[in-house]
Amino acid sequence: MEIFGLIELSYAVLGLGVGLLVGMTGVGGGSLMTPLLILLFGVHPVTAVGTDLLFAAATKSVGTLVNGFNRTVEWRLVALLAAGSLPASALALFLVSKADLQAGTANEVVRILLAVALPVAAVSLVGRQRLRVLAQARFGDASPRRAGALTVVSGAVLGVLVSLSSVGAGAVGIVALLLLYPRMPMARIVASDIAHAVPLTLLAGVGHSIMGSVSWPTLGSLLAGSVPGIVIGSYASAHVPERLLRTVLAVTLILVGVKMVL
Repeated sequence: MEIFGLIELSYAVLGLGVGLLVGMTGVGGGSLMTPLLILLFGVHPVTAVGTDLLFAAATKSVGTLVNGFNRTVEWRLVALLAAGSLPASALALFLVSKADLQAGTANEVVRILLAVALPVAAVSLVGRQRLRVLAQARFGDASPRRAGALTVVSGAVLGVLVSLSSVGAGAVGIVALLLLYPRMPMARIVASDIAHAVPLTLLAGVGHSIMGSVSWPTLGSLLAGSVPGIVIGSYASAHVPERLLRTVLAVTLILVGVKMVL
């Protein structure tokens, strides 16, 4: 069903739901977009990835502007992550474009990556404080040079993962930063991770667009729903038990990850 001939209602509702989750939890809701497009709407996995990447770039740009004004972004970390992720993303997309994978093979690659990335996203949602304590005990005294080098490597891993699955720029990135910078305030880790996700998802999304794996009408409908969803979710976050919501969302991510390979 279309609204005004341009917006597909079902996709707008999906965008609204994901926007509400993002607004209420800060992270995590976006991890559901690609698998839901595949499982509920039958979108081709590669097209779902490309569309979700540009969706993430648009929505996370808003969050980055807010965090930038609040001065909670560690731009040095963003630069280190981007130094690894952007070249890795470009290389991964180049290799994929030259590989000429059969549709079935490409689908399986996306599904396997989602099955791996979604449980990691779930751990990030409910176990980040425990991860912080563990990291402080084991890696709290890492030298700045070593931490910087590992940040670049982490960015490279994220670049490949995000470009091929669209998942990881948020939740997996936060896990990496928690382990490398356990003494950094959580607000700065989250803000820096969101800021890094913008150029990464934009580059990867443009790459998918060049390869023809972006559905622009779907993207427009998703954004039409997500923008008011994020606004409403942000206001509702103060009245919603976030811990419960994160737990439910984490369980959902795990179940969806299992469904992707069944």
